[in-house]
This record gives sequence, structure tokens and C-alpha cells, in this order.
Amino acid sequence: MDSELSGEQIDRINAAVFAGRKIEAIKLYRGYTDCGLKEAKEFVETLQAQLREQMPEKFTANPNSGCTVSSAMLLGAAGVGFYFFLA
Repeated sequence: MDSELSGEQIDRINAAVFAGRKIEAIKLYRGYTDCGLKEAKEFVETLQAQLREQMPEKFTANPNSGCTVSSAMLLGAAGVGFYFFLA
């Protein structure tokens, strides 16, 4: 963990990671440290891997959930609706 971060800042980043909000965690880290996007992304990904190993029970989001799964569900629902429209 970066020694420049306060305990409250670390808690906020960790909370975002545990909730599956990786982009939010990256934004928080960048705002606290004034580092670049690549460095912040690498930091959060490393942190996420460490936290998943140390405290997997604290993760509230499914690692397989997110844009890909949501998009697939939305497209599937749209396809079913279109099928009934044509029938």
C-alpha cells in the first residue's frame, strides 16, 4: 500500500474494490496521488488481486458480473422482444 495515502483514503479505495467498482477505485487513487492512469490501473489491479486472496468474503460483486454479462442479458432480452414483435 502507498504510504502517501491516509487511512480514510485507503478505506474508500478498498470499499470500491470490494464492491466491484474498479473504475471508481482508479479515479480515487488518481485523485489522491496525482498519478497517471496506467499507474493507477496497475495499482488497483494489484490491490484487487491481493484483497481477493486475503479477504474473498468481503467482495460483494461477482467477479464475472459487469458490463459483459449485463450486455449479454440486455441483448438477449431485446432479441426475444424483437422475435415476438415479428411473430
